[in-house]
This record gives sequence, C-alpha cells and structure tokens, in this order.
Amino acid sequence: MSASGSDIRIPEAELSFEFMRSSGPGGQNVNKVETAVRLLFDVGQSSSITDEVRARLMRLAGRKMGKDGILRIQARRFRTQEANRRDALERLSELIKRASTAPKVRRKTRPPRSVNERRLEYKRRASRIKEKRRRPDMEGTL
Repeated sequence: MSASGSDIRIPEAELSFEFMRSSGPGGQNVNKVETAVRLLFDVGQSSSITDEVRARLMRLAGRKMGKDGILRIQARRFRTQEANRRDALERLSELIKRASTAPKVRRKTRPPRSVNERRLEYKRRASRIKEKRRRPDMEGTL
C-alpha cells in the first residue's frame, strides 16, 4: 500500500507506523489495545517527491513537521488500529496532494484611472461641503 497525492506515489518502505493506546472511548479494550496510530514519513530523505513539493509540504505540515524533517501524523479517531492507519494514510495523501499543486502566481495589477479619478472627485466634493460648514470669521486659520 502507498500513500498517493495526484501522481506522486510513496512506497510503503518510506512510511513507518507506531501504535499506542488511544484516549477516549474504547469500552473494555481502552487500557489493553493500542489502537492509536502515528504515521512517520521522512520528508527530507524521501526520493519519491521533488524538491518543490518537499518545500511546500514542509511549509504546509506546520507543527506536524519536526526539525529532523520527519512528518508525524497521529490518528486516533477510530476504535480500530486498521481504521486509524487508513485515516493517517488519507491525511498524508491529502497533504501531499495540496503540496503538489503549485500556488497561483499573483500578477500585480493597477486600479483603472477612472477609479482613482472618482475617488479624488469624491474627496474634492467632501472638502467643499466641509468648507461650507466653517464659520466665516474662521476662514484662513487652521
């Protein structure tokens, strides 16, 4: 099984799983069975992703990314180990998919001249209205 995002395939060998006891509901198994899953993926050493995707993935991962370059995804939503394992793989897949799409390049635009002229005309009009409100003896002083 491999985690995939768009056309990127991560071999199972690059992924490792840790299992631990999960908090929350679990009935009689709550203190006996290790159902929570921690997925570990060494982003820094992976040969399956390009440098651009690696950089975006490291930025997107946030707190899930350690200083050592290892992405850690914890899954403890479900009561079974297998369901949590699938959940962790799906979340990794989603992260990789988001990282593999390059962000749109923002093109610098200028507002139309008419918009600027309209703004300046409004300011002139407001200034004239305020000027008419002044007392006659106060003209010329600020």
